[in-house]
Amino acid sequence: MFLKRISLLQDQVPNYNQYPFNIPAIQVIDQLDLASPVTFFVGENGSGKSTLLEAVADKCGFNSAGGGRNNTYETHAAESVLADYIRLSWMPKVSNGFFMRAESFYHFATHIDELQKEGADAYRSYGGQSLHEQSHGESFLSLFMNRFNGQAIYLLDEPEAALSPQRQLTFLRILHELVQQEECQFIIATHSPILLGYPDAQILSFDGEAIEEISYEETDHYKITKYFLDHREKFLKELLED
Repeated sequence: MFLKRISLLQDQVPNYNQYPFNIPAIQVIDQLDLASPVTFFVGENGSGKSTLLEAVADKCGFNSAGGGRNNTYETHAAESVLADYIRLSWMPKVSNGFFMRAESFYHFATHIDELQKEGADAYRSYGGQSLHEQSHGESFLSLFMNRFNGQAIYLLDEPEAALSPQRQLTFLRILHELVQQEECQFIIATHSPILLGYPDAQILSFDGEAIEEISYEETDHYKITKYFLDHREKFLKELLED
């Protein structure tokens, strides 16, 4: 592990009534300790998990629209306001890493195409071909398998967005190899009950009045999915009846 703690500089926050400081989970951050090489952020949309992940990426020097330190391109609303008000505690500090945003991955792939046209061997780090010439899921796996390597921190925002259940399992294998063999650290915001099942991961829930560590079985992702699979007909009847 490299990143040990995320702290909110509460005495410097300009206005707790303005976004993103008015998000309940963000408001009460004091010191958020990271206790595993793989940490998951979970919560409903709008709970603040992606907002905090983006701020961490910005603070690391990664492109907050998606990419690493050397990926300089712009997309709409890529700036993180929260980044100026958090502190990251490292031991030791690393500069290598990447921030993957599923929602802006198309723009990142276009950026790589432009670098290739300018003469850089940009495709080499992404499987040898344009990410646009691969399916959405294939391009995600190309990123994970070719761009990610050791002594680095990787921040992933909903990586399951383009991955089928089978490819999510493939991603878990890649994740495990990078953690065990390459000493990588991951912080992942996700809704996937498959990814959340990674052994010994830390799961931080943003749904309560404070960010709390919970077990896999305590997540809504697990409970709702399990109940649906075990009681599909009953569940759908209750859901769809007028």
